[in-house]
Amino acid sequence: MPFAGGLGVDLTEATAEHTSGTLSWSCDLCTSGAPLHGGVLMTLADTVGAVCAYLNLPQGADTSTVESKTNFFRPVRAGTVEAVAHPLHIGRSFIVVQTDVFEVRERVLVGRTTQTRTVRTR
Repeated sequence: MPFAGGLGVDLTEATAEHTSGTLSWSCDLCTSGAPLHGGVLMTLADTVGAVCAYLNLPQGADTSTVESKTNFFRPVRAGTVEAVAHPLHIGRSFIVVQTDVFEVRERVLVGRTTQTRTVRTR
């Protein structure tokens, strides 16, 4: 995934039940006041969630996001964040994935994304 890779997203685990990835704080990825930009955190969550969904697809299918909702709980001003995704629903037409984003050092929840993805047969 070139866009996520360009931001520095690093997948650390990828199974159908649990997918995770990290991203390090960088001033290039911040908004005013020096926290990581919300779009960057959403990209991390979307990327990790997409891999989790992909690993739950039937043979020969692909997926894309239909809906994504993110709640932010606190800013990230330094360090590394980790996204951890797991499926909430695996159906024939849709897969729903929840991804929690944590500040790694203190293991504080900074955001939660829930995304619904289509299951498209080729």
